[in-house]
Amino acid sequence: MTHQVQELLLEDGSSPYADWFNALPIDVAIKITVAKVRMQQGNLSNVFWFRGIGEYKINHGAGWRIYLARDGLQIIILLGGGSKRTQQRDIEHAITLWGSYKTRKSKKTKKQ
Repeated sequence: MTHQVQELLLEDGSSPYADWFNALPIDVAIKITVAKVRMQQGNLSNVFWFRGIGEYKINHGAGWRIYLARDGLQIIILLGGGSKRTQQRDIEHAITLWGSYKTRKSKKTKKQ
């Protein structure tokens, strides 16, 4: 099963994932891009799911991670990323972003 992989967009149109990704060194950005393609192809074997989000681990350099969540069966929402060093802070931030996304989505659904 393939997945549609999208970045979380905040109300102001910004993307926490893009902000993080655009600041990465090129070698890390390449590894992250490969991971994103694998997710699109349905390969989520490197994802550990907990507290409503997933952590995709990449064994390279500083121990890079991509934080994501599922919106239905086929949509993956990219929330952000980080390294092993900033893992706990990054997890808490991703959980907060995901909660905000779900709240916004439910408000939109109720208005319709």
